[in-house]
Amino acid sequence: MTAMTAVLFRNGLVLTMDDAHTVLPGADVLVVDERVAEVGVGLTAPPGAVEIDATGGIVMPGMIDTHRHLWQTAMRGYGADWTLTQYFVWYYLESGRHFRPEDIHAGNVLGALEALDAGVTTTVDWSHGLQTPQHADAAADALESVPGRFVLAYGNIQQGPWEWATSPEFRDFVSRRIGGNDLLGFQMAFDVTGDPAFPERAAFEVARELGVPVTTHAGVWGATNDDGIRLMHEHGFMTPSTVYVHAATLTHDSYQRIAATGGSVSVSTESEQSAGQGYPPTWQLRDHGIPVSLSMDTSVWWSGDLFSAMRATLGADRSREHLQAHDRAETVTHVHLRAEQVVDWATRGGSRALGLDSVVGSLQPGRKADVVLLKNDDSPVMFPILNPYGHVAFQAQRGDVHTVLVNGRIVKRDHKLVGADLAKARQDVERTVEHLIATMGPEAWARGMNPDIPATKVLDNPYTYTEWTNA
Repeated sequence: MTAMTAVLFRNGLVLTMDDAHTVLPGADVLVVDERVAEVGVGLTAPPGAVEIDATGGIVMPGMIDTHRHLWQTAMRGYGADWTLTQYFVWYYLESGRHFRPEDIHAGNVLGALEALDAGVTTTVDWSHGLQTPQHADAAADALESVPGRFVLAYGNIQQGPWEWATSPEFRDFVSRRIGGNDLLGFQMAFDVTGDPAFPERAAFEVARELGVPVTTHAGVWGATNDDGIRLMHEHGFMTPSTVYVHAATLTHDSYQRIAATGGSVSVSTESEQSAGQGYPPTWQLRDHGIPVSLSMDTSVWWSGDLFSAMRATLGADRSREHLQAHDRAETVTHVHLRAEQVVDWATRGGSRALGLDSVVGSLQPGRKADVVLLKNDDSPVMFPILNPYGHVAFQAQRGDVHTVLVNGRIVKRDHKLVGADLAKARQDVERTVEHLIATMGPEAWARGMNPDIPATKVLDNPYTYTEWTNA
């Protein structure tokens, strides 16, 4: 018989994220084996329990990212000045095919470790670089090597989904690799272009046959639009498990279809603000009663933590609310979107979207123990904690993640990842970068990282004087 393991977080400010959003000051969270056993004040530690002093910190559920292209992490920051068009050209048309299976593995490992380090305990790997079965095995191997909770969203941007999803190799992969590991879920990841012939139907039929959820980039300016939503709806492929990523340029009709069929939207605010998918649609989603989760998209551009996502989402929603009011010569005196709501989106929103709400996303007895302690005694930013939701959304950051548990296992302690071979991860990613530079050539590599700057014209200024005459 395996000996019981227990971890007790002692005397923290506990955000349970239960249905009532119960907040417990000076409280404890007891984890026994893989699950939360008790939440309360003055709990008794079982013999041999690991006790973690949470005094001055916030204990909360692990955060959940519902859309991240982990394979692109090896190119961290490379596309900082890209538009969405440049991203598409680089990955879809020109250089994405240069990634070998080992490059997918390297990016996934680094991205997975990055997520855990930031308190993101569940990450959807929107893995649309799986050109061959070997690439897919490499992606799965990487996720299984890191002690986090992941969902492999299988995709291939080098083929149409009606090609790769119906291939014998895809079915073989699913039968070999999916199932039997509750830390590795599965989705199918593909987009619907709006072609009236609806070729994506074949992929949806495979998903339905396998009982697999679909995640799709919807409402992306210039790429996917209302026609794709209409085709999905008219053919009966919009379900409560469907996750629509971005959904930023849709009409009222499309939002109504999503709401009526119970789907959810993964909002990637940093991405939508910067790349051009459309304005982050949280205000539309609230109006239509559509559930929301948060995501970071890709580290080729943006940060890899949900603190940034929460902060950006609040800022974008409130900016729009104020600007609309100013256009009407009005003043907003009470904002609609609150910090508490985005913390919910970063935790329960993700668990609901992934069909895992009875498993993770909240600190309740019986839930799997995916737990994060935010505590940093060396930082003046960690006190005072007056509004805990506001603190998580606006004040906390990656460096404040003290301890992380996934499935009851300590994967980060005292601000350091446990058992992570960062030297190996660095070495593997460096090999990927060297391979890409060698394959593309140094000039093409540098050109891809530094796109042209559009010409600008400074407006004529009627108040500019070239001569001064003393009176």
